[in-house]
Amino acid sequence: MMGDRVKTLMVTGAGGHLGRRVVEILLAGGQGKVIAGSRDPSKLTALAELGAEIRKVDFDDPDLAGTFAGVDRLLIVSTDEIAVPGRRLAQHKAAVDAAVKAGVGHVVYTSMPNPEPGSPIPFAPDHFGTEQALAASGLGWTVLRDSWYAENLLLSLPHVLATGQWFTSAGDGRVAHVTRDDCARAAAAALAAGERGNARYDVTGPEALTTTEIAAIASDVFGRPITVVQVTDEQLAEGMVASGVPAFLAPILVSFDTNTRVGRADLVGDGVKTLTGEDPTSLRDYLTANKAAFLKAV
Repeated sequence: MMGDRVKTLMVTGAGGHLGRRVVEILLAGGQGKVIAGSRDPSKLTALAELGAEIRKVDFDDPDLAGTFAGVDRLLIVSTDEIAVPGRRLAQHKAAVDAAVKAGVGHVVYTSMPNPEPGSPIPFAPDHFGTEQALAASGLGWTVLRDSWYAENLLLSLPHVLATGQWFTSAGDGRVAHVTRDDCARAAAAALAAGERGNARYDVTGPEALTTTEIAAIASDVFGRPITVVQVTDEQLAEGMVASGVPAFLAPILVSFDTNTRVGRADLVGDGVKTLTGEDPTSLRDYLTANKAAFLKAV
């Protein structure tokens, strides 16, 4: 514990959806001094108005350790550098090294489910490598293995609702979608906690569902029939590219279905409940609460 001294918490990637929400939760909860970091501090004006200190955080900055000066507990939100293999892992390792040099006491990191070798997800090695770097750093660490966001369905489900067909190569595989807000609440709780030990949490929704089961829920919530069409990975990729998905991105998106099909996304963890004391939001409840947003995108 840190005695009576006010602890200083820092969130990287605070210009993004997850990081911003974590900062908002921390500030609302009066969780000590909160620093919001981003490569583009101009995105953080609203957080500054709420009481956050603002710092420019660039994982490619040679003086990154200086950026982390005075920070007690640090949340490293994984970067979005996935186009160039290895670049994101290099950034994450630089952040871990800088945390060590800056004397940070504990690091919380947003990982993914089952990133160990053998994952079909192209960027899984970034997460596994970062977890290994943390384990070897001597820092206290908390790894949050966040499942796939329910919000990601906003990118695909409106088209499914419009056409009535859901093309997938996920087969009978299951995935426990989790809301971004549940991930943010779990991250905020982990960051504000006082422990110095190491822990890993599976942060998922309350149930793992097949695509057919998800389609049935969506059909019921939105009142539209959906037919699930199983295809091969190759056919799914071809269809994505034909519909305008960039060629470099299509294999990454297909790998999510592959990952689900081979059973690497079907775990249901207790991370949200353990860290926040509250049950995670079900997919049905999420879709119902955001019905207007989905239908607007159709």
